[in-house]
Amino acid sequence: QVQLVESGGGSVQAGGSLTLSCTASLIGYGSCMAWFRQAPGKEREAVAAMYTDGGRTYYTGSVKGRFTISHDRAKNTVYLQMNSLKPEDTAMYYCATGYGGQWSPPFQGNEYKYWGQGTQVTVS
Repeated sequence: QVQLVESGGGSVQAGGSLTLSCTASLIGYGSCMAWFRQAPGKEREAVAAMYTDGGRTYYTGSVKGRFTISHDRAKNTVYLQMNSLKPEDTAMYYCATGYGGQWSPPFQGNEYKYWGQGTQVTVS
């Protein structure tokens, strides 16, 4: 099994930037890594995902052009660079891996086996 730990959340003004990190245990990454978010009173939604083997990336429409998912294999870490942040980006952000669902896009949350505990992002 894989243990995931998120970091990098915080509070920023609209238009600002944050970079979230998700560090995996030494067992390594799954072939697919993803970021989800959930705001109070809202359904969980996929934000971004990537296949680490080939580097193919996927983004939900509301973050395209603003967010970038990437990974550093040497550090066992996946990143979510968030630019031009908006108040509607405020949510708890979760890292996930261990995907067993539809391949493209890999946005079926219930098909991810491993989840981090989340990191809060607040944009005002």
